[in-house]
Amino acid sequence: MQPKWVKSLSSDELREAVETRINSVVSRHEGELIAWDVVNENLHFSFFEDNLGKNASAEYFSKTYQLDPKPLLFTNEYNTIEYSGDRAPSPANYIAKMTKIRSFPGNEGISAAIGLQGHFTAGQPNLTYMRASLDAFDTTSLPIWLTEVSVDSDPNQAEHLEEILREEYSHPSVEGIIMFVGPAIAAGFKDMALTDENFQNTPAGDVVDKLISEWQTEPQKAIADSTGFIHFSLHHGDYDVTVTHPLGHSSKTLNLSVRKDCTQQTIHVKMHS
Repeated sequence: MQPKWVKSLSSDELREAVETRINSVVSRHEGELIAWDVVNENLHFSFFEDNLGKNASAEYFSKTYQLDPKPLLFTNEYNTIEYSGDRAPSPANYIAKMTKIRSFPGNEGISAAIGLQGHFTAGQPNLTYMRASLDAFDTTSLPIWLTEVSVDSDPNQAEHLEEILREEYSHPSVEGIIMFVGPAIAAGFKDMALTDENFQNTPAGDVVDKLISEWQTEPQKAIADSTGFIHFSLHHGDYDVTVTHPLGHSSKTLNLSVRKDCTQQTIHVKMHS
């Protein structure tokens, strides 16, 4: 999927073109993005390794991290959780690829992450395989993102989409879901549009709106009991917690992170009236 002019370059010319591209784009958007798709579909295809050497991907992860260290760095793949019959992007092969990239000299601390596209074909999704794949990726302790979620046209498309999204959202290592969707009239989103040409919700759009409403976290307020204790059950995520003394009205605000390994967390706050 490379432009014709890229395929015509010598190895030295290609290396120079790639360096120019990374320096230009990553530097231009430094600090603006949540993630970089460093080398796309790098398990199905190996253009850069074939032309620039076996460590090409690892080198470009290193370069991207040096230019913009905060965003997540993906190698983005399809058929990894959607379809068990495609062995090239199997969880085992994906994990081996990321292990190789992270073990490259200088890459030990890079912000690597698992990027899984999630383009599901029509028909009942194999949720068991999907869950097992996510569990396999969980062993890496890397953040997992679903990066291009879509479901092909099907009479039960909305039902299958909801099953997939609920399965993804419920997994403790999945930190984000990006959908490969849009209105029916734009950018060729013909398989799973969220709205029609008049921007009215499709059934798939109704599912997304329903789940966003169900999952969003509203501000919560509570009064401590006689021992000064307050109990909250929270989704994974980052929170600002403000504690106010009822008499002196002094207050303290602190940050709280709830992660997959936090089954229970106690915070002690000392207040003066």
